Amino acid sequence: MFRKVLIANRGEIALRVINACKEMGIRTVAVYSEADRNSLHVKFADEAICIGPPKSSDSYLNIPAVISAAEIAGADAVHPGYGLLSENANFAEVCRASNIKFIGPRPEVTRMMGEKSTARQTMKDAGVPILPGSDGVLKDTDEALETAKKIKYPVILKAVAGGGGRGMRIVRTAEELPAMFAQASTEALNAFSNGELYMEKFIERPRHIEFQVLADEHGNVMSLGERECSIQRRHQKLIEEAPSLQVNPKLREKLGKTIEKSLKDIGYWNAGTIEFLMDEDGEIYFIEMNTRIQVEHCVTEMITGVDLVKAQLRIAAGEKLSDILPEKPAIVGHAIECRINAEHPEKFTPSPGKITAFNVPGGFGVRVDTAQYQEGVVPQYYDSMIAKLICHGKNREEAMNKMQRALSQFVVEGIFTTIPLHQRIFADEGFRAGDFDTKFMERFLEKEKECKAAAK
Repeated sequence: MFRKVLIANRGEIALRVINACKEMGIRTVAVYSEADRNSLHVKFADEAICIGPPKSSDSYLNIPAVISAAEIAGADAVHPGYGLLSENANFAEVCRASNIKFIGPRPEVTRMMGEKSTARQTMKDAGVPILPGSDGVLKDTDEALETAKKIKYPVILKAVAGGGGRGMRIVRTAEELPAMFAQASTEALNAFSNGELYMEKFIERPRHIEFQVLADEHGNVMSLGERECSIQRRHQKLIEEAPSLQVNPKLREKLGKTIEKSLKDIGYWNAGTIEFLMDEDGEIYFIEMNTRIQVEHCVTEMITGVDLVKAQLRIAAGEKLSDILPEKPAIVGHAIECRINAEHPEKFTPSPGKITAFNVPGGFGVRVDTAQYQEGVVPQYYDSMIAKLICHGKNREEAMNKMQRALSQFVVEGIFTTIPLHQRIFADEGFRAGDFDTKFMERFLEKEKECKAAAK
């Protein structure tokens, strides 16, 4: 096992990894920007090294600075968390060249699965169902028009190197495609330094379902079931739950085995997530893979009893999956996660600043992952998520009721948060009945707008 692990991240995920390491007797090294000097991940790590000014590009994304910190501290491994450098194949290569273990897949595999058009083809070759679409990168607008005609409108243009909804455009007619192609390509180029696009058939009312996997360095892969992530706004997830109401045991088993085979074929190891869209007929299609731990890994942990971060560490240290998980864990109950963001709950504008009061809920089956505290400051430079509230119950009804209670006891003052938004969602009859898809939030917010107008 590793002697010392550097966590190349910040906030709640950095603290989450520190906690796992401490419980395993591994020393930890935090890196931080000047804006995060007083953060809890800095306080609770065994060592902490400042790696630059507030901007991520000058600190958390600065590969030479992160590697230098690891070498200075004598860390023998780096855990990248999620976001930032977690899916950066170049960073993984530099770690390898520096004799520092990258807690994640090989850079060649990260690069292959991060190139979304390549990932589509890889999964197609392995027998995983994919959406009809282009054969790789679109050369130009003419090829886009020809592909759209073949798979029929509506279609969606996606950035090859994309994420978070950037570089994506839904196209419904041939007339609007050239302009949409140019817009998506420009946006992707600005966001990812790569303007290449590919195309898929667009599903009007899909469910977003993803499968959690663990794979070791000895060719063993295990699927740990699925999560439902359909409650989104502008392609950003707000609420996740597990298991999905739409996935029955037969489909879970069948798709799990297909995923396990496909990842074994490409030599994948680490935790990972395979993301799918499900259409209104219950057909499911691969869209992308995340080669890292996910924000929403907690709901899988709650229903399986598996500590996924500890599993990552043990896999990276060379242990076999059969020693980590002697048998496939059963799914017990239902878990739901709310992402608590420092945003106005109606305007969705960022709300950085000082937290003047902070009280987290507790009780049986309630978990809060956060690195915030009273008198702490939410910087303006980073992602707005300040906490994750996760509730587990014997069924979905109990988990929802527990969440409503926990949300009412979650106090954050001094800044705006999305807690009131989550309370409104959990009071919605459609959500409670499980009648939702990825367009739920658009309809929900429009309905609220109409109700307010009618009340005036």
